[in-house]
Parts: sequence; C-alpha cells; structure tokens
Amino acid sequence: MPTSPDASRELPLSGTVSLVTGASSGIGAEVALGIARRGGAVALVARRADRLKDLTGRIEEEGGTAFAVPAELSGAESARAVVDEVAGRFGRLDILVNNAGYGVRADVEDSDPEDWDRMVDVNVRAVLHLSRCALPHLLSAAAGGPRGVADLVTTGSVAGRIPRPHNSVYSATKHAVGSFTEALRAEVTGRGVRVGIVEPGMVRTEMTAGGQSSAGGAMPREKWLAPADVARSVLFMVEQPPHAAVNEIMVRPTAQEH
Repeated sequence: MPTSPDASRELPLSGTVSLVTGASSGIGAEVALGIARRGGAVALVARRADRLKDLTGRIEEEGGTAFAVPAELSGAESARAVVDEVAGRFGRLDILVNNAGYGVRADVEDSDPEDWDRMVDVNVRAVLHLSRCALPHLLSAAAGGPRGVADLVTTGSVAGRIPRPHNSVYSATKHAVGSFTEALRAEVTGRGVRVGIVEPGMVRTEMTAGGQSSAGGAMPREKWLAPADVARSVLFMVEQPPHAAVNEIMVRPTAQEH
C-alpha cells in the first residue's frame, strides 16, 4: 500500500489501467485486489453491482483506485460499451483480464442446451468480443506507454487440456479459448502485447461450490486451490519485464491427479 507519491511510483503496476471481468468474487476479485495493491487503477466488471460496490470500497480503503462497471457480457455491443466506458474514464487501457466464467456439469444426453449456450456466451464469446474491443487500446499502451508493453490474460482451465466425463461442453469452451489465445498471441506479440492463459485445476469458488468434479475425485475440498493462488499466476504474468512473456501457466492443487 503506497504511503507517499514517491512510494506510489515504485509499485510495479503504477500508472496502469486494468479491466477485470468476473470481478465480483473468487479469482477475479483477488486479481483486482492484487493489481490495486501494486499501484494500478482497476475497472471491476461483473453482473452483481452490490458485490462490485463492496470491492470498490475495499480497494479505496486500502488506498487504491477502482471503478465498478456492472454489466452482462452478452455480445459485441456490451463488450464495446464496457471497454469504451473504462477507456473514456481513465484515458487508457494497459491490461485486460478475461476472467468471467460459467460452468454446469452434466452428461451430454441429460444436459440442457440453454446451459450450453450460456457457457459458450460467457466463456468464449465474451472473451472474443472483449479482446477485440480492447486490442486498439492495448496496442496504443504498448506503443506509447511507460511500460512499453500491454497484457491480455484469460482464465482458462485444466479442463480445456484434459476433458473429463460430465464436463464436455465446459471443457470444449476452455479448449477454444486456449486455441484463441495462442493464435492471438502470434498476431500481436511483435507489437508489444503479451497474450497469456492461466489454466487452474480445482479452485474453491462459487462456481465449484456444488460439490466434487471428476477431476477432483476424492480430494477433500480444503485441498483445492484458493482463488488467491490463481490470482498470483495472473499477477506473475503481468509483472514481467517488457522483454519477457509468460504465455501459459497451469496451476493445480498438489493432490490433484488429472
């Protein structure tokens, strides 16, 4: 926490502006707190305005800068509106963290196609649209900002690498964003935008509160990752010096086999 203007300038993300989706709880909230504690201004995006208000207050009490943007990321128009609002308020965008996610476990034959659509909308389409809308601002920050680099990080999942029964559509969406991340990385890396993906195993969040998964097996829930464990990987990516890019991190509980 900065105690003076001089101390503020020494923080690794001082002067940057970040947009974090899914920021109302779990991994997104921890990422936002970490960015603010490192000197960056952070825009908090999620559906639950009350949660965002509470997190904004917490960040400001710690001496940080936060801005709540309640939004349903349902398509291109909402993504454009969110990015325009953040860039308009702060005048720049240095870091995008695509963290919002949705998952429902079920066998294909018993699952609800409406759940499929929701997973595709949140886990894939929102990532595509936000990334596209943010890119001009990220490229500008990389070209003219003091860091000489910008960052786009997406929260994927081990499920995108190792599909499991009862989790097929969720696994498919996370596999898709992994492919998208690598292709986008190749498109913009020469222009100073680092693109990365963090792929967690079992994490204790609201989305996984319903019980065990096939990946978790008999592993006690208390041995799963905490959201802060995943947030540290995101922060590790964006704190690298400009010449270094960490593009993929898979982080699992020590006791998780798959």
